[in-house]
Amino acid sequence: VQLQASGGGLVQAGGSLRLSCAASGGTFSSYSVAWFRQAPGKEREFVAAFTYGGGRSKLYSESVKGRFTISRANAGNTVYLQTNSLKPEDTAVYYCAVGRPPFGRWTEVESWTNWGQGTLVTVSS
Repeated sequence: VQLQASGGGLVQAGGSLRLSCAASGGTFSSYSVAWFRQAPGKEREFVAAFTYGGGRSKLYSESVKGRFTISRANAGNTVYLQTNSLKPEDTAVYYCAVGRPPFGRWTEVESWTNWGQGTLVTVSS
């Protein structure tokens, strides 16, 4: 499965963007999907995940909980990240990833096997 992230851009603080992660060569139907982000000079960090194994659930980092929402298209080949109430500290390159992480290890970068190329989100104050 190849991933293509899009939807980033420049937005003022308090604004919104919807990021998309499209799969080609397959679907997300039997995989978990996640969004991570990496700010300049910082390590890549977990943002949100949609787990497809067992009981399907949505996970969020504490820093975005209540502001970001992960969802998927019914066709199963696109996952979205709706970002609301954006803050300057949300500025980063956002990456989508797909894989089958071990249970409880969805927030670890090493758990994800396939990554998209990233889309830049810049939030101005």
